Amino acid sequence: MLNNLKPKNSSKTNKKRVGRGMGNGTGKTCGRGHKGQKSRTGGTIQVGFEGGQMPLQRRLPKVGFSSRVNINSVELKYDRLVNIKEKEITLEILKKYKLIKSKIEKVKIIGPCTIKGKKSFKDMGCTKSVMEFIKK
Repeated sequence: MLNNLKPKNSSKTNKKRVGRGMGNGTGKTCGRGHKGQKSRTGGTIQVGFEGGQMPLQRRLPKVGFSSRVNINSVELKYDRLVNIKEKEITLEILKKYKLIKSKIEKVKIIGPCTIKGKKSFKDMGCTKSVMEFIKK
């Protein structure tokens, strides 16, 4: 009949019917073997369980932390600005001179201030020592 038709050279095999008699190959114990936790229904153990032994992920020490808050911010030393000719410094200028990467959105200028030229900053933070140096 029409409901039994299959395409020629079909690669699909019939689904295993578990627990439907010994002639099937998966009768009686349904391929689960005899006794034990894994032969029972609901008998699964959680991932990483080692039979009561302290699991590996708890034996090893906790290591490292990287904050995702300041992933696009960077600190830049004032002395690195010696080659920049512009007086007012913006993020675009720093990116042009390749002092910061293109994905950076926040920059904080830190000391020490040993160069002679004074610069002003737009849309950037700086430390107290740098502010005092600029105001002098």
